[in-house]
Amino acid sequence: MKHPVDIHVGKRVRHRRWMLGVTQQQLGDSVGIKFQQIQKYETGMNRVSASRLWDIAEALDVPVSFFFEGFAKDDADTESVVADVTASKAQGDLLSDKEALDLVRSYYAIPENQRRKLFDLARVLSASD
Repeated sequence: MKHPVDIHVGKRVRHRRWMLGVTQQQLGDSVGIKFQQIQKYETGMNRVSASRLWDIAEALDVPVSFFFEGFAKDDADTESVVADVTASKAQGDLLSDKEALDLVRSYYAIPENQRRKLFDLARVLSASD
């Protein structure tokens, strides 16, 4: 069974890689491994060693602690992990959709003051049903 920490770290690797627009191949090349290994890390199938996590953090320009942000001790409970995975599959992995990812990247390219206005508008429009 996959360990909750490995799953969380893998999700954070994938999230950061996507936000930078880096492919698995590019990340693998920059840390000296095959893209298939990056896939295994991102799914939590394989654990990331400390030295490899350091290399990935360097390649993605974040501190190692970034990969553990948002992980709480309670998350290590097996039942909560199963519930999270089930909920994620039910909703679909939003950022695995290319259009959603492009939208997020474009959103963060907008200057902050304009981005806040756009966010407020989107919130109003989504609540109007």
